[in-house]
Amino acid sequence: MDASHRSDDEQAARWNGPAGHAWVDLQEVLNEMFRPIEELLVDAVAAEHAASVLDVGCGTGSITRAVARRVGHCVGVDISGPMIEAARAHAEQEGVPASFIQADAQEYAFDPGAFDAVISRFGVMFFGDPVRAFSNLRSAVRDGAGLRCVVWRGPEENPFMTTAERAAAPFLPDLPDLPARQPDQPGQFAFADPERVHRILAESGWSGIDIQPVDVVCALPEKELVTYFTRLGPLGTVLPDADERTRAEIVEAVRPAFDPFVQGSQVRYTAACWMVSARAAGAKLS
Repeated sequence: MDASHRSDDEQAARWNGPAGHAWVDLQEVLNEMFRPIEELLVDAVAAEHAASVLDVGCGTGSITRAVARRVGHCVGVDISGPMIEAARAHAEQEGVPASFIQADAQEYAFDPGAFDAVISRFGVMFFGDPVRAFSNLRSAVRDGAGLRCVVWRGPEENPFMTTAERAAAPFLPDLPDLPARQPDQPGQFAFADPERVHRILAESGWSGIDIQPVDVVCALPEKELVTYFTRLGPLGTVLPDADERTRAEIVEAVRPAFDPFVQGSQVRYTAACWMVSARAAGAKLS
């Protein structure tokens, strides 16, 4: 098995396991925290006058449903069974024209040219072979279709995102998710280098590539902070297996590290991201 397929298998296991269930359990907090980014993407795709949109890495489907309400049919795709199940339930309850596919967007056989636009909020950084993935997405859209993705810039510009693991490091020196923080590896900061992102898209059949920094203030209730850092990210991977004493020591050490971000009843931080835009080149890749 080559490295890209091994990475894809690891991602599938992660997002169909504890990480996926944690996102489902915390979906209201996370959707509200990332609401400003959702609004950026929904406004951008609405301006495209797209009738059919593909939302990659849709999670529990908040953006998929928001796009469907604004512009018409939207299809969400995600590798996580628990999140897709939650997304379908919400869409059915709300009665919006959104549908969902549980699949790896790198591999899934979308109908050629089926979509007018592709969007993603933090959903495209986990592909084992990103050129293959974006080539597959290119085949799913019509010529000239727009691509809009929000991805994280580097960890040095996003200290909030690494606060928990840095504070917990003395207790857990072998946090398993730390390799995924490395540049060019599938993970949260895989698209931090804009030159790499440009190269991936150009090799995948996209043109008119534009990568602009966006800084978005995000917030979550302070009362949810401990749940947030113990259920998600590297700590969410290891704390379920920790004994109660170790867990309590880690929480006691990590919680004060977030004090610079606490403002009264809220935790506020700036999400340093790239807004990646491109157009489907005229000739589809085979």
